[in-house]
Amino acid sequence: MSVRGIRGAITVDTNEKEPILKATLEMLHAIVADNDVQPDDICSVFITVTNDLDDAFPAVAIRQMSGWELVPLMCALEVPVKGSLARCIRLMVTVNTDKTQAEIKHVYLGGAQVLRPDLSQS
Repeated sequence: MSVRGIRGAITVDTNEKEPILKATLEMLHAIVADNDVQPDDICSVFITVTNDLDDAFPAVAIRQMSGWELVPLMCALEVPVKGSLARCIRLMVTVNTDKTQAEIKHVYLGGAQVLRPDLSQS
């Protein structure tokens, strides 16, 4: 078994609590479904947001999911690079898995598809 990182990103239209929490869950559900991950397989989830998203901690949404109460979560600000994608939430889900790097499915949704068009599903 190996430890692998699964990347994900999504954008929101407004800096409001509900859209931030909803987008976080949408992205996490896609990562979990696409990679057949269970909470017990997860080492940790690292969450970043751009500095224009300060109305909610995305971890709040994850913490309320059944079975996710013990998964270690950490939120931080994304590096504020000039011209970078606005209103973006990113996840790095670290999992124990038998999958190879090539079998991992990263998830880029909404406006975040421009970050990695090679990995984004249409």
